[in-house]
Amino acid sequence: MSDPRQTGDPGTGDTGPVIDDPDQCYAAVRSRDPRFDGWFTIGVTSTGIYCRPSCPALTPKRANVRFFPTPAAAQHAGFRSCKRCRPDATPGSPEWDARADVVGRAMRLIADGVVDREGVVGLAHRLGYSARQLQRLLIAEVGAGPQALARAQRAQAARILIETTDLSLAEIAFAAGFGSIRQFNDTVREVFDRTPRALRSAGRRTTLPAAPGAVTLRLAHRRPLDAAALLGFLDSHAAGGVGEAHLSPQGAMAGFRRTLDLPHAPGTATLVPGGDHIVATLRLGDVRDLTAAVARLRRLLDLDADPVAVDASLAEDPLFVPLIAERPGLRVPGTVAGFEEAVRSVVGQQISVAGASTVIGRLVTERGRPLATPDGGLTHLFPTADAVAAVDPTSLPMVRSRGRALVRLATAVASGDIDLDTGADRDRTRAELLVLEGIGPWTAECIALRALGDPDAFPATDLGIRRTLTRLAGPDAATPAALLARSERWRPWRAYATLHLWSALP
Repeated sequence: MSDPRQTGDPGTGDTGPVIDDPDQCYAAVRSRDPRFDGWFTIGVTSTGIYCRPSCPALTPKRANVRFFPTPAAAQHAGFRSCKRCRPDATPGSPEWDARADVVGRAMRLIADGVVDREGVVGLAHRLGYSARQLQRLLIAEVGAGPQALARAQRAQAARILIETTDLSLAEIAFAAGFGSIRQFNDTVREVFDRTPRALRSAGRRTTLPAAPGAVTLRLAHRRPLDAAALLGFLDSHAAGGVGEAHLSPQGAMAGFRRTLDLPHAPGTATLVPGGDHIVATLRLGDVRDLTAAVARLRRLLDLDADPVAVDASLAEDPLFVPLIAERPGLRVPGTVAGFEEAVRSVVGQQISVAGASTVIGRLVTERGRPLATPDGGLTHLFPTADAVAAVDPTSLPMVRSRGRALVRLATAVASGDIDLDTGADRDRTRAELLVLEGIGPWTAECIALRALGDPDAFPATDLGIRRTLTRLAGPDAATPAALLARSERWRPWRAYATLHLWSALP
């Protein structure tokens, strides 16, 4: 898969890694174009602060600007966060979701909080590298090692908790992953140039009101975003007890809600569109799970994507021009748990979406873990791989061969033979899935598309894709050979092409 940084200007097709072309970066800073937020961070040497490219402050002189791949790299170089543009609250770089190499995998795992839970050694072990090798790779490509990247995340988690909860500062320090109060105080002062108490005082005037016992925050994204299509897709594919529509007082769909199986305790999330962000209201059983919850929700909603670049690339095929005009900013719905989406892909073989949701809902009721305190219609966590592996396949409400395939998949995931985590090696996981009896190319690609988040996943034999192509381009365009040949033009965004073709079904 090609490196997404080969688009120096997202959406234009210009070549050259972003950070390797400082003049082009500076031109983006002068334009204050918010599309560049998250692609890189600027450090201003005359003030010692770092900003997002769209910062509304006076544009600094070119001689006083340095460019960094991440806020963590800017912090590592001694810069503090801008109080005006809050660069830590931007969408993440699309690069880390798209890249399949070890750096991309490491960045996804760090975002999920693996360093805080397992340390750098645990992160390196997951990736099959030594801690020293991983440190060198990340510093070379990202400008900061795993500890510095995790520290930047802890600082942002602390800021959210300071501004949106009534937890004591001592509770927040440990909830955000800091090892001591002193470390917490020093990091907040260094990164935000304010004490935690001053940050809380300022935040009370600017942040969203939070429901009792909840954390409410904004999940930033790049425009455009087809939020209605995204949340509607999640609702139509949700299993009862695990996900449901969030309704307005008038009874219309206003968002989406679902349960979260987090590292320390269960939680729930309510997601509602709000301009250039999604308002997320989290009810967490343990506030230490904030970082993991935010990372998983961003993955679920594909919020770090660069829709302008994706749409521009797909529009080179005239087939997609009217589809993009109808649904600009279409996202690929992801997942909060890879195994959950793998189960849906197996159950969904040759049956309708509604039928698959019914079967999975029964599995949730029988094998899922009930929430101690249900939240509306959210009553269960999705069953674990261990729980599904223990099921008698003949008891499942599906054809016997599919039931056996589902149990084989669960057994392989539970034993660690197949990795469906966010840091999985996508090509390796594909190959391991295809070895399992009952899992063919269509199922493996659907798992890669949603569970693994591969932007180039493409279930070429999908009946819906072929129906849309037949309607828009004629039956000759929908033959397997013609479809595969044409799909080469859609790389590396074939997952987005898939969503457009699915969305165009009558």
